[in-house]
Amino acid sequence: MPLDSVLRLDANAVDYVIIATYFAFVLGIGYLAKRAVSSSLDFFLSGRSLPAWVTGLAFISANLGAIEIMGMSANGAQYGMPTVHYFWIGAIPAMLFLGVVMMPFYYGSKVRSVPEFMLRRFGKPAHLVNAISFAVAQVLIAGVNLFLLATIVNVLLGWPIWLSLIIAAAIVLSYITLGGLSAAIYNEVLQFFVIVAALLPLTIIGLHKVGGWQGLVDKVTASPGGAEQLSAWPGNDLSGFNNSFLSVIGLVFGLGFVLSFGYWTTNFVEVQRALASKNMSAARRTPIIGSFPKMFIPFIVIIPGIIAAVAVPELQQLKATGNGSVTYNDALLLLMRDLLPNGMLGLAITGLLASFMAGMAANLSSFNTVVTYDLIERYILKDRDDAFYLRTGRWLTVAGTIVAIGTAAIASGYSNLMDYLQQLFSFFNAPLFATFILGMFWKRMTAAAGWVGLVSGTSTAILVFILSETGVINLPGQGASFVGAGAAFVVDILVSVLVSMGTKAKSDEELKGLVYSLTPKEDRTETAQEGDHGWYRKPTVLAGISLAMVIVLNIVFG
Repeated sequence: MPLDSVLRLDANAVDYVIIATYFAFVLGIGYLAKRAVSSSLDFFLSGRSLPAWVTGLAFISANLGAIEIMGMSANGAQYGMPTVHYFWIGAIPAMLFLGVVMMPFYYGSKVRSVPEFMLRRFGKPAHLVNAISFAVAQVLIAGVNLFLLATIVNVLLGWPIWLSLIIAAAIVLSYITLGGLSAAIYNEVLQFFVIVAALLPLTIIGLHKVGGWQGLVDKVTASPGGAEQLSAWPGNDLSGFNNSFLSVIGLVFGLGFVLSFGYWTTNFVEVQRALASKNMSAARRTPIIGSFPKMFIPFIVIIPGIIAAVAVPELQQLKATGNGSVTYNDALLLLMRDLLPNGMLGLAITGLLASFMAGMAANLSSFNTVVTYDLIERYILKDRDDAFYLRTGRWLTVAGTIVAIGTAAIASGYSNLMDYLQQLFSFFNAPLFATFILGMFWKRMTAAAGWVGLVSGTSTAILVFILSETGVINLPGQGASFVGAGAAFVVDILVSVLVSMGTKAKSDEELKGLVYSLTPKEDRTETAQEGDHGWYRKPTVLAGISLAMVIVLNIVFG
């Protein structure tokens, strides 16, 4: 039986009307946002004018792309509850750290991108390495979102994948080119609510089908993998370690510290949303506000994956034998196919389309900003008027979309897309975080150490990947990316320290606002603006509440 017939969703006119209505809203937001774009700052950073609740929801929605929705449900089907570590260990602490500690440096220094912060701290070589690696990573990740967006169109309409890729890319391209970051952010807020409205009913209906929570527990316990899939710790299958102690270390250090902090605190896709905020307080609250919905996303993403693994015959066969006509990435589609009536099916499909579009739009809006500001304006075509860079940003959105169509082919070769994504993060984000964190807290770190450490760390992660792929070291699951990230972080730190000892550091005055100990406290905190008073608007108080809640969740489901 061909794959498309296994996954074909029985959509009817009601479903298509829901989908068409959503697309009309998306394009309408892009058109309305275009009227507010009069400068490059408007296009790339929304004129730094948006309120915290908007940027906070956009912050989390930008991460609710194909990777989060399909990848995490695939992980849920394959590994079970240990997948929650990507949220409660691998996201929330880093998001809170970004809001409390790092946003004052980003927002206070008025940089337009993360690579621009690297330029001020470490100079041109580190800036160039960071800007190029970030641009490459974004088109690779945009390819993942685009591939899955095209897969949905293919399943829904039966169109060939290549045509689905072009149609899907054109929709995202249209509203980003029109309205820039504002169009992306306001669409991400809409997409957040659409995604929740789509996945919450699927979770509830799925639980009802398997006999409620206890019925799910019984079925998972009796399935291949057994009761271990119902406990978050120690997560041996997910980490790839047979030893439980090493598994916990790998999850806490590799995922919870290096990969997580590397992604959330230095990834411009996310930081860009906070930089669009109207003031320092709003910028700091952006990731903290996002942490509250983030901690509950597993219940509408991972749980459906677990349900699919015990309720969908094709996935039961895959889990029992390792072979089948589907992959774990299909878990959510298969559950939708089996459980949802028409109307709700249309809403669920719309939710998936929304998630992939949010992810791809976030990749493209950060890609065009970094390439325009950090590569073209800085090194290639300097001192042009602002209108030139605005036009350049729009054309780069087109170019990035075309490249993403090509990189979608790479994503199609992975049966579990989280394996692919974690590998990319170990290459690009882990060494970047090492460089950032050392440079922010150690004033002696030099410009030469910045770029040499980055290159050394990235090379180490790639070496671990090659050794794993060629069988020299045996790291199944996502163990290779965890080990690669940890190794990249350690090598980057060691090399940076050694190079710093042999090269000249910048003066204290040059590092003010860039290094923690040299930045006055008043520059690291915000002055309360009108509308920002009240305990519930204090970043540190909100962060404390969020951290307490996630600790409770870890205890309850650990």
